[in-house]
Amino acid sequence: MASEGVDETGKDDGTGTVAPAPTPDAAVAAAKAAGPATGESVRVDSWIWSVRLVKTRSMGAAACKGGHVRVNGERVKPAHSVHVGDEVRLRHEGRERVVIVKQVIRKRVGAPVAVQCYVDNSPPPPPREAVAPAGIRDRGTGRPTKRDRREMERLRGAPGIPPSPHRDTQR
Repeated sequence: MASEGVDETGKDDGTGTVAPAPTPDAAVAAAKAAGPATGESVRVDSWIWSVRLVKTRSMGAAACKGGHVRVNGERVKPAHSVHVGDEVRLRHEGRERVVIVKQVIRKRVGAPVAVQCYVDNSPPPPPREAVAPAGIRDRGTGRPTKRDRREMERLRGAPGIPPSPHRDTQR
């Protein structure tokens, strides 16, 4: 018999009670259901999106077209097939990810389930540098002048801004 408030289809019947949350085993089963039939493969752009290495599939395709994705050491196009055991290297957001495919899935799944679909052999991410906030101005000082802007860029270390040889100190 179904629990109170939920009919036999598992949907809420409007009485205000909520069905129990799915178990982690159910999430793994959903990931397996999202995968292709035995022996099939999946496009590399779709796979890196479905295991949450990139935010969108189009970003995965753009990374492949730009030469930022390698499968078993070879640069690949977005339609390249991924199989279990392949090594996928992805350069994304200033970091290189190295993963080995454990499970091939087609549909995007939750993060805890996605982690079970690959073995992460990536080097640790670079440490975040403590950057002093440059460009904070006193309230009411108005818009920065061209001179102020150049000084802020010089403090940030922006490329192309040479140090000023004539520093006006009389002001």
